Amino acid sequence: MNSLKAIGLALALVLLAAPPGRAWFPKGHSILAEAAVKALPTEVPAFFRAGGGLVGHLAQDPDVAKARETPNLNNQEFPEHFIDYELLGGRPLPPTRYGFLKLCIEAKVEPNDAGLVPYAVTEWTERLAVAFAEHRRWPENPHIRTKALVYAGMLSHYATDMCMPLHTTIHYDGRAGADGKSPRTGIHMAVDSLIERLGLKPDELAKGQKVEAFDLLFPAVVKEMEESRTHIDEVYRLEPQLPPGRGAWTPSAEVTAFTKERGRESTRFLACLYLTAWKKSASIKLPSWLERERTAAAPAKK
Repeated sequence: MNSLKAIGLALALVLLAAPPGRAWFPKGHSILAEAAVKALPTEVPAFFRAGGGLVGHLAQDPDVAKARETPNLNNQEFPEHFIDYELLGGRPLPPTRYGFLKLCIEAKVEPNDAGLVPYAVTEWTERLAVAFAEHRRWPENPHIRTKALVYAGMLSHYATDMCMPLHTTIHYDGRAGADGKSPRTGIHMAVDSLIERLGLKPDELAKGQKVEAFDLLFPAVVKEMEESRTHIDEVYRLEPQLPPGRGAWTPSAEVTAFTKERGRESTRFLACLYLTAWKKSASIKLPSWLERERTAAAPAKK
């Protein structure tokens, strides 16, 4: 075996051994993020509606952070992308992250195994709301605008992950056996690739979306998780029609319809989260000590 073949084999083994921690290939995440920004109503600030390029760029960052060379960051980041809901035995999700950690202790489940994506979605939405509250007070501050777009990009990743059904179940890469472990059949990666491989466009995903703010954030996030879970059986029914790797493939009408539905639902949900953050920001009271008047670094004194 020559050196190039050896390297190729080693890379393949690494990819097969790695747990399927991402949903939608990188370009798919960017497409969904840009689509959600395009779907927003005009009441959301113009700077944000013009920032789809940056939001789409940042949408890939949570996956980039899961590097073997940064083990502590990888350990923190990994469970933010999924929830293996069956491990909780039907227990209702508490509204806070630390309430969930307590629930995992009661259920004798490791939080890293259970996954925390509903909390990642909720917390990043609230973080964006705080940034929007600052923007309301200091609308000309460019640093605050950038911060809001950064938070929106991070939020977009977790929110659209949750809309990919295999990120809400122990059956994340093949039907799990009696031991609760998924056999890693490759179905996860096949579904991940669909938005990118079908070449869905932000404009078509954003068109005609009904974007409304959520009255209660965490219940809305849980509802979306539950809705995503209703598509798990559909994914497995479509498995024979999914792409068999990176080679040539002709999508069936059913797979195309499934991908467009999940893409549009991801877009709608994310846009609703953005609008929720904007509306929530109006009621946020910033600390009295907070000063953000400076819009740029002060010039150096001569």
